[in-house]
Amino acid sequence: MRTPSLSARIVFSGALSVLVASCGSSSNGGAETGGGTGRVGGSGGGASAGASGAPRAGGPGQATSGGATSEGGAPAASGGASASGGASASGGSVASGGQSGGTAGAAGQKSTGGQGAGEIGGSGSGGASGAGGRASTSGQRSISFGTLLDAQSVMTTAQQLAKTLTDPSSAQWQAKGDQHRKYRFAAANTDEPYRLYVPTNWDGKTKLPLALFLHGSGADENTYVDQNSKQLINLAQQHGYLLVAPLGDKGAYGNFLRLTSPFGKPDEAAKLVAQITADSERTNELSEQDVINVLELVLAEYPIDRGSMFLFGHSMGSGGTWYLGGKYAGYWQGLAPMSGPFVQETGYPWDELRNIPLYVTEGTQAPSVDASHTLRDWLKSNAFKAEYNEVNADHGGMISLVLPAIFDFFDRSRLK
Repeated sequence: MRTPSLSARIVFSGALSVLVASCGSSSNGGAETGGGTGRVGGSGGGASAGASGAPRAGGPGQATSGGATSEGGAPAASGGASASGGASASGGSVASGGQSGGTAGAAGQKSTGGQGAGEIGGSGSGGASGAGGRASTSGQRSISFGTLLDAQSVMTTAQQLAKTLTDPSSAQWQAKGDQHRKYRFAAANTDEPYRLYVPTNWDGKTKLPLALFLHGSGADENTYVDQNSKQLINLAQQHGYLLVAPLGDKGAYGNFLRLTSPFGKPDEAAKLVAQITADSERTNELSEQDVINVLELVLAEYPIDRGSMFLFGHSMGSGGTWYLGGKYAGYWQGLAPMSGPFVQETGYPWDELRNIPLYVTEGTQAPSVDASHTLRDWLKSNAFKAEYNEVNADHGGMISLVLPAIFDFFDRSRLK
């Protein structure tokens, strides 16, 4: 097993203890790029399916500038109130029948959300909704702070899309190395980009472990992959992983939480859910669907070891990791959320993660550190298969310090 390049680590499995790693403060290309407006969109889903390939949950997002968290302005007021019956229940769960703000469910309906800083949902740019944009038939959120989308419908639609788009005769079929790809996402009316890296020494036959990375707010599918001298690519090559980084369209991967509502603040989470609009719902639905679409495109093209599929992300991507990790738990062998405890104790399918290894990381100077401590202690007291690694760095600087340890975590968590 490779030794992580950290001067100190804290590990717990069923039992947690606290240790601050001394790694030196660093912001070497680690902070989320500027330009993020703190927008958070969401898409909800149904219960995770039990069939092979069914996934689990993920979490929220935030924007940072130079490592300091920037949560944008107040959410857009227009249409922010919950629809009748949509009051948030205590603990952040939506009351029965509570379609907050309504949903843009009709095929062909376009969302036209605003673009104000800090607005929930960001700008919408819909297109035809089509299959896979289906809301839960119960009108409720399977994860209280996520979208109304049904997980099984999203997966089924993504698998059908993959069958349509994959082409074994294509020049890029099962290509190796660093690749900038895109596919036609009709529901979003756009050609959706994603980044893909396949180890150059892959023999073309052996099943590959997979690591799916979710970027933070203000970034795109390339930002984190290219930073720190392409550290992510180098680690994927060294450990032999297929690395895929989707854009997530314009949302936060389906998670409506952000820095104001981290773990341990259910009342703040409930406020955000109550402010969901039809536009923000649609934005986060498309974001959630994009990630699953990209994952299924990769699964349709490359031979993937289904017992070695991992989800990780930073900040908003950490929130996405919690949300998509729990909602689509059947995909994942492990989750590694980085500096983003954007999940709640209630309204979340924790039982789906009971046997999934978790590797939670944080920076001592990050604004979310206190919430991460609360989450760490809760995971310990509830005997989850979790490890915690805290490094002496800010929100952005922690990235390069924890990534080597995250890939080591992937290695030891793979089904043998």
